[in-house]
Amino acid sequence: MAEKLKIISLGGLNEIGKNLTVYEYGSDIIVVDVGMGFPDDDMYGIDVVIPDFTYLIQNRDRIRAIFITHGHEDHIGAIPYLMRNVNAPIYATRMSAGLIKLKLDEHRLTDKVKLITCEAGETVKAGKFSVEFIHINHSIADAVAFAIRTPVGVCVHTGDFKIDPTPIQGGMADLTRLGELGNEGVLALLCDSTNVERPGFSTSERSVGASFDALFRGFENRIIVTTFASNIDRIQQIIDVAAKYGRKVAVTGRSMENAMKVSTELGYMNIPAGTVVDIAHIKSLPPDKVCIITTGSQGETMSALTRMAFNTHRQVEIQPGDRVIISASAIPGNEASIGNVINELYRREAEVVNERELPLHVSGHACQEELKIMHALVRPKFFIPVHGEQRHLKTHAKLARQMGMAPNHIVISDVGRVIELAHNSVKLTGMVPAGKVFVDGYGVGDVGAVVLRDRQHLAQDGMVVVVVSMSGEDGSVISGPDIITRGFVYVKESEELMDDLRQVAVDALDRCQDRNIRDWSTIKSEMKGALSGYLYKKTKRNPMILPVIMEV
Repeated sequence: MAEKLKIISLGGLNEIGKNLTVYEYGSDIIVVDVGMGFPDDDMYGIDVVIPDFTYLIQNRDRIRAIFITHGHEDHIGAIPYLMRNVNAPIYATRMSAGLIKLKLDEHRLTDKVKLITCEAGETVKAGKFSVEFIHINHSIADAVAFAIRTPVGVCVHTGDFKIDPTPIQGGMADLTRLGELGNEGVLALLCDSTNVERPGFSTSERSVGASFDALFRGFENRIIVTTFASNIDRIQQIIDVAAKYGRKVAVTGRSMENAMKVSTELGYMNIPAGTVVDIAHIKSLPPDKVCIITTGSQGETMSALTRMAFNTHRQVEIQPGDRVIISASAIPGNEASIGNVINELYRREAEVVNERELPLHVSGHACQEELKIMHALVRPKFFIPVHGEQRHLKTHAKLARQMGMAPNHIVISDVGRVIELAHNSVKLTGMVPAGKVFVDGYGVGDVGAVVLRDRQHLAQDGMVVVVVSMSGEDGSVISGPDIITRGFVYVKESEELMDDLRQVAVDALDRCQDRNIRDWSTIKSEMKGALSGYLYKKTKRNPMILPVIMEV
């Protein structure tokens, strides 16, 4: 029986972020993108979320190569975590490779990982696959789509894209090549669904430049601009307009500094001589000669803009009359934190300008008409929407049907589901291990659902610790029980409740003594049950209760 092509998404379906797609034929596997996601509000203490790599680690000897569409965190952020366990070459364009190298350096993996730079138009052979890099537009330089040739046909994997006729650099997307592939015959299209709900076309990046010009022209105080660190074209436009109006530019925020370093070294950014100065020098300059570019467009807790707003930044203090330009849209879920930062900026008498007032941000993702152009050019036999939540995937499937695709040729998959493709058939088959792995500090995967549930419990109801010292010989109480609370009630104001809790614990210990129970775990369980029942009856709260017995 002929082998079938398997396509498995380990991330990026029914979610925004942690994009990772596996292509498998016979004994060969290639991986497209290894992204991370950001934690939800209820994931207390979690730094980032990465895909579950179990399936890839189980099949590490079959992985021929890893291919990267572009350098955003949701496509490259989990690479260091995968490369600890997998040894395969990574192929990426220059900008993406530069950003990946920074990550590998940080994790001390540079010598272990083979990182190969490719240009749009090149084709790389990997086992039974060959992968062609195709230039497309996105909100970061050097983004590519892939034409993946397999023994059963060609798959076009768009990555994140838009169609921008007037990009800042790199030229318009190579629609000609996509059309040629369509004429040759494409088995399947895997296409970005992020902006499928938006009608029309996305706006060109160049349109933002006019807004910056209007905000810089004739303004006599400092200007502070925040945007996504990876949006090199946006940063270039800010630097150009600052230079035009005689302002020196200072950069703050680690990710911004890194992105500018990489893009300048690789020639993606052209900085006029003498324009960029060290952040420490801005205090000696008059306000109308200063422009600060900073991270923090999403209100991130430790970002430079947040630290400025809350007066904890070492070099920059917000002054009355500063103009703060937020050149980014809110990622869903970040609205509250962005609102907090904006309120704090207003409290410091700064002027805040965002995209509601002027076109200061454009999306890097294709809207409906651009997606229709992609479908019309590629003309795939089968369609698999990717990179989106359930509503995005369903809306994209509807758009494909409007373009004339038969409903049974469209597959909406889920993380871990296996899609099997032959020349004339597509179907969903089994499952592979998949899901979310939480990274907390240096710990990868050691915080699971149980720990998160405990953290949620502690955050919602607090904790009560009951400490008692007991004799190891006869089980009698030597001292205690003492009650310690955290995040439950303020002890001084609730002395009566503390006395009652102490008595409940004493009664539970007496009951154990009467029944001649000497087993510490049974005694702990008895105390926990008695305290839990009493507290719920008294306060309608369920704090975490930790009995501690010290044997003397």
